[in-house]
Amino acid sequence: MNVDILAFGAHPDDTELCCAGTLAALISQDKKAAVVDLTRGQMGTRGTPELRLQEAAKAASILGLSSRDNLGMKDSEIENTRENQIKIIRKVRFYKPHICFITAPSDRHPDHGDATRLLIDAIFYSGLKKIETKDINGNNQEPHRPAHILHYMQDQPFEPDFVFDITDTIGKKEEAIKAFASQFHVENPGDEPETYISSINFFESLRARAMHFGHLAGFRYAEAFKYYQKPAPLSSMNVFFETDPIR
Repeated sequence: MNVDILAFGAHPDDTELCCAGTLAALISQDKKAAVVDLTRGQMGTRGTPELRLQEAAKAASILGLSSRDNLGMKDSEIENTRENQIKIIRKVRFYKPHICFITAPSDRHPDHGDATRLLIDAIFYSGLKKIETKDINGNNQEPHRPAHILHYMQDQPFEPDFVFDITDTIGKKEEAIKAFASQFHVENPGDEPETYISSINFFESLRARAMHFGHLAGFRYAEAFKYYQKPAPLSSMNVFFETDPIR
């Protein structure tokens, strides 16, 4: 299966929180997108790994993803080992994306920075012919390296290289986030404790951030990205003719 965009998250819900508006917008433009979660969120305070897989499937359906996978790595122990690299390489070679969305360069949650270092190495190695991998049918996979790698913003803000207009898709983004009902927008915590991310205030802050970065770029709502291996390569100025922000 070939996709245009392959987004990686350290945990189920990372991509919903950080780039779901962009994914939904690109899918509405007839792009194919898939998500690969590295862990099942086994160490999360609320919910269970099984429940979070169900929530991830529901969110994928809301966004219209072509596919969603989970690599089953150890939550809170995302190590940059060859074993973990190979798991990622297989997915990159299977999906053959033109663009990869990945975790932030560093962040409040250690798993996010650890995932980034693992992903950067694995995505590079996926282009090396002498690293051999096989697909689920035992066939040799061809090397593939995406043309572009973009970091999405997570808890800690960074100076973005660009922002993407999600004014028309913020509703779908929020619906996808709410699919993770064990984690977010929890009005009644029940028997499980309230967490940093489960409160209504945290959910409201997500919209405030989208509004802030949208305002900076002349949109109503936007998501922020950093381009890995700058400068960004352009062969035309079409990207600038496609937008007419209000500033």
